[in-house]
Amino acid sequence: MIALSKIMDASRRLNGVVQNTKLAFAPRLSAKREANVYVKQENLQNTGSFKLRGAFNKIATLSDDEKNRGVIAASAGNHAQGVAYSAKHFGIKAVIVMPESTPLLKVMGVKELGAEAILKGNNYDESYAYALEYAKENNLCFIHPFADDEVIAGQGTIALEMIEAENNLNTIVVPIGGGGLISGIGAVYKQMIPNTKIVGVVAQGAAAMYHSFLKKEIERIDSVRTIADGIAVKNVNEKNFGYILECVDEIVMVDDYEIAEAILFLLEKQKLVVEGAGASVVAALLHNKFQISKNENIGLVLSGGNIDVTMLGVIIEKGLVRAHRKMRFSVTLIDKPGSLQELSNLLSSLGANIVKIDFDRISTSYGDASVSIMLDTKGKEHQELIRNKLRINGYEFSESF
Repeated sequence: MIALSKIMDASRRLNGVVQNTKLAFAPRLSAKREANVYVKQENLQNTGSFKLRGAFNKIATLSDDEKNRGVIAASAGNHAQGVAYSAKHFGIKAVIVMPESTPLLKVMGVKELGAEAILKGNNYDESYAYALEYAKENNLCFIHPFADDEVIAGQGTIALEMIEAENNLNTIVVPIGGGGLISGIGAVYKQMIPNTKIVGVVAQGAAAMYHSFLKKEIERIDSVRTIADGIAVKNVNEKNFGYILECVDEIVMVDDYEIAEAILFLLEKQKLVVEGAGASVVAALLHNKFQISKNENIGLVLSGGNIDVTMLGVIIEKGLVRAHRKMRFSVTLIDKPGSLQELSNLLSSLGANIVKIDFDRISTSYGDASVSIMLDTKGKEHQELIRNKLRINGYEFSESF
C-alpha cells in the first residue's frame, strides 16, 4: 500500500489549495440504521469532487520539463476538472479526453478552467486509449486518474482529515471506480488505525472490481452502464487491485435504482446535491449491503456533487413516483362540456393535486377524448383511495410510470 509519509507529503502540498471538507453528522441516516453516521462532504470540494486532490498532487510533483510540455488526462469529468484546475494553477497547457456521453456540466467545467476538451469514446476505457495515443503524438505528460502513486496519495489526504475530525470511526465506506480513492483512504487507516473496517461500493453496471475482489484475481466485463458515471470503469487496473487487496475488507454492490433513491434522499433529507458515485455509499447503507452494529460509528465518503441537471430531474421524477408521491394515469372521457371538470372535481375532493394534464382527441374513437393526468399524492394509501373512487364512479383507467 502507499506509504503514510507519501500521503502526508501530499497533504502539505495541498494545504491552501483544497478545502478540508466537513465531516458532518447525518442524523437521518443515523436513525435509519441505528448507528452514528458521518458524511465526508467532498461534493462541496473545489471543482465539486475529491479528484482535485490527486490531480493537483501529481502535477505538483512533475519536473519543470514535464510541466512545460503540458498535461493530458482521460476522465468522465471529475478528474478532468481536477487536472484542468491544477494546470491553470501552475500556468500550463491541459488537454482532457472525455467519453462522448459525459454530462454537459462536466464538459463546460473543464472548458471554463481553460483546458481543451476532446469528446472521444463510448466509455472511460475508450477515452483512455485515445488519450494515450494523443499524449505520444503531442509529447504531453499523461495524468492517470487512479493508477498513479502520487494521485492515490492525494486522495488519501481525505482520510487524514477524517481522522483529525473524528478518530473513533469503526467503518469507512468509499465508492470504487478505478480504485484510487479507496486505495489512498484505506492505506491511511490501515497504517494509523488498523482495526478500522474499509468497505468499498461499486455500481452493479460496472462491477468488475466487485467480482475481482471476490475471486482474488482480475475479472473483466464487456461493458459498463450506470447512472453513476464517476465510477463507470470497465477494466480493473493491476496496481490498484493490489492495493485494494491489501487494505479493503469488503466490497458490496448497489444498482441504479438504489443509487437514485440515495441521491433523492440526500437532496431531500440532508440538503446535499450528490452525484451517483458519491451517493452509492449512502445506497449501500440504506439497503443494508454491509453489516452494522448498533451505535457503530460510520464514515461515508460523498465523493462528488457534479450531477447533470437533466439527470437529477429524471431521478427526482422517478423517485417521487416510486415513493407514491406522484401518480400518473390515463382515462377515456366522453368528449362533451363538463366531463373533464367532473373528473377534476372528484380528484380535488380526494385531496389530489393535478400537476400536469394532456388532452387527446386524435387517438381515440369519435366522441371520446383520452386524458393523461399526473397528480401529487400523499402516499400509497392515498393512491389506493384515488383508484377505488375512480372505479366506483365508473372511470376505466390505466397507470403509467
